Amino acid sequence: MDITFIFFLGLIIALIGVVPPGLLNMTAAKVSLKEGHNRGIVFSIGVCLIVFLQTYIAAMFARYLSNHPNTVEILRQVAFVIFVLITVYFLFISKSNPKPDVEPHARSKPSRFFQGMFLSAINVFPIPYQAYMTITIAGFGWFSFDAMSILTYCSGAATGTFVMLYVYIFFFDKIKNKNLTSQKNMNYSIGGITGIVAIVTLINIIMGT
Repeated sequence: MDITFIFFLGLIIALIGVVPPGLLNMTAAKVSLKEGHNRGIVFSIGVCLIVFLQTYIAAMFARYLSNHPNTVEILRQVAFVIFVLITVYFLFISKSNPKPDVEPHARSKPSRFFQGMFLSAINVFPIPYQAYMTITIAGFGWFSFDAMSILTYCSGAATGTFVMLYVYIFFFDKIKNKNLTSQKNMNYSIGGITGIVAIVTLINIIMGT
């Protein structure tokens, strides 16, 4: 398996997962705007370190599941139901509730680094997301669970996350307008992504039967 292909596969999948405005990318942009690009980059590095570890854990979990195909089929069906429910919630049920703008107190570069690690650690979405995606791409024959492939994929995921965080930092003046960062549109973005994942999951279930 070409490790360059695996690296960019991890990069692209991570990019897709971080595209919607959320806690990590918006915090990176806010830190950069208020304290400079360097602080935003330091925050992003802390985030990406945890993302690397989370992706590694997800890949280990996916490798275990790949050796138990019956379990994988059950989890796919459960995942499909969960993604459908999440999609319905964010597209039709969730309301736009304004949240108070909390100003972080940390100022130094090391504190921003550890703040990035902390916020990334409490954001556990990458683990089930990456576990599912690695199982899916492995099913297409694009990924194998050897040590080199896993480390390469994790590196790509961390890099992809950093790239998207940097995009938010660099273009914050363009993306900070109400239309993009309103809670309503964030809900639509999340609902759209989970809807696409639900469709892909359904196709995998049908093809597997």
